[in-house]
Amino acid sequence: MKFTRIFLICQVVILSSTIHLNAQTLDTVVSGISLNRLQRYENYIKKEINEGKIPGAVAMVSRNGKIVYNESFGYRNLEEKIAMEKEDLFSLASMTKPIISVAFMMLYEEGHFSLKDPVSMYLPKFKDLLVIKDAETGKEGETESLNREITIADLLTHTSGMSHGSGNSKLDQDFKSARYRKHNTVLSRVNSYLEIPLTSQPGAQFYYSAAPDVLSVLIEQFSGLSTIEFLKKRLFVPLKMNSTGYNIAPADQYRRVQLHEQNKEGKLRNSATQPAMYGNTIWAGTSGLFSSASDYLKFCQMLLNNGESNGQRFLSRKTIALMTTNQIGDLSLKTMQGHQFGLGFAVVTDVAATKVLGSEGAYFWGGAFNTHFFIDPKEKIIAVFMTQEAAFSWEYHNKLQQLVYQALVD
Repeated sequence: MKFTRIFLICQVVILSSTIHLNAQTLDTVVSGISLNRLQRYENYIKKEINEGKIPGAVAMVSRNGKIVYNESFGYRNLEEKIAMEKEDLFSLASMTKPIISVAFMMLYEEGHFSLKDPVSMYLPKFKDLLVIKDAETGKEGETESLNREITIADLLTHTSGMSHGSGNSKLDQDFKSARYRKHNTVLSRVNSYLEIPLTSQPGAQFYYSAAPDVLSVLIEQFSGLSTIEFLKKRLFVPLKMNSTGYNIAPADQYRRVQLHEQNKEGKLRNSATQPAMYGNTIWAGTSGLFSSASDYLKFCQMLLNNGESNGQRFLSRKTIALMTTNQIGDLSLKTMQGHQFGLGFAVVTDVAATKVLGSEGAYFWGGAFNTHFFIDPKEKIIAVFMTQEAAFSWEYHNKLQQLVYQALVD
């Protein structure tokens, strides 16, 4: 009897161990990514939603051209408790910049300009700009002349000395006032920037800027089309990015994800101010586009394919290699250690310095309302995360990398 009891106990132990082992081995692996391990990223997103940090999100991961993960979570409208859906539309904010940079480089391949050309060759008002000596004195402060002119490359690498209007100095705030006063065209907006002295000499530092608005003006000048017409004809239509644009069609406006913010008590709510989703006439390069996660992934996949998609060539692989190579030397991105900047993208140059899982040569960017993406040519991975929360944080990008890369099992 005693022997029988011991035997039965042993059988239970063996059976439970077998079940545990099977639970571990019953994993679906797609393109070398463990879906069990990728569940950790889903758990992280759900935790952020449950803790009231973000309203909801859409996340997508692809590898080797195959979509491995595509899920939506939480709410597109927290106040009305409207669930987030996979094809919902997000204000891209600064994730507009990579699209504009790619469009601009398509014109580079047609020979319209050289990267070393001074911008004044095409926009004469850039000829005699001034540089502020002390940014805290604002636009009326003492200035000095240019050591050299701003080049096309300076615009793409954020080394022109122009501001973005997001800094705290008086000069940054003067630039912000110029940028956000009423304009009807992107040219009008760019002309207002020229009223403000540069923050530094061209090429002297990486200073995040609104220079992609100048790229938009040049796209129109070189192509003879408005920027939105060029984007539709050369990128959005052939890539089937049918939900991407500066205005959302009336039939699709229900899909727009509301921007959210924290109130004084730290509670998440719908933001009182929402990005206009129709009636926009400024085809900006700095921000302004709306898109879905799936549309943006199509754009990224074209880049990962070395400029080709659906049998159509958009850019040469050599141009993409140039765009995703460090173009700023030893200039610092300040808080973004281990990264440098290419032509329109941040580039990982030292994985150890980033303190985040990744690959050297991966490139990425993000938007002010916490839209993020990265492309890794070595691992053939694309990851896109989109939410709409007004307090920007690179932590969402870092977690995207950390919890996608840890799911690699090949």
